[in-house]
Amino acid sequence: MATSVLILNGPNLNRLGTREPDIYGTATFADLVALCTAEALVVDLIADVRQTNDEAELIGWLHEAADAKAPVIINPAAFTHYSYALRDACALVESPLIEVHLSNPAAREEFRQTSVISGVADGVIAGFGIESYRLALRAISYLTTA
Repeated sequence: MATSVLILNGPNLNRLGTREPDIYGTATFADLVALCTAEALVVDLIADVRQTNDEAELIGWLHEAADAKAPVIINPAAFTHYSYALRDACALVESPLIEVHLSNPAAREEFRQTSVISGVADGVIAGFGIESYRLALRAISYLTTA
């Protein structure tokens, strides 16, 4: 039976393809959902891809994952850098949790170089555009079957 993985996306990721394509690429959010859905099947997972611009909704989804003991792939977007509430919700997830980013925050503005989430994540994948999600799905598959 395939494991369900929550793939959670924070603010402005619904604007992929039109928001700063020189940084985030030209793939749309629909492209991201399609990639995640297809790749999950390849690695015997079921992808539940969600996006919100609301911090409280993102925290609620993390609570849902914690209660269900479901693995999580999360792109916290701007919340990465300052949301201690989101960090605390991520810490509740006992199943594997992978932080992903489309761009490489370490190569960006100074304020983007700090993640309050990374310290409670099992790993971080960044800088590969939407391929970061494919890599994260492979990592979740490995961590849930190892």
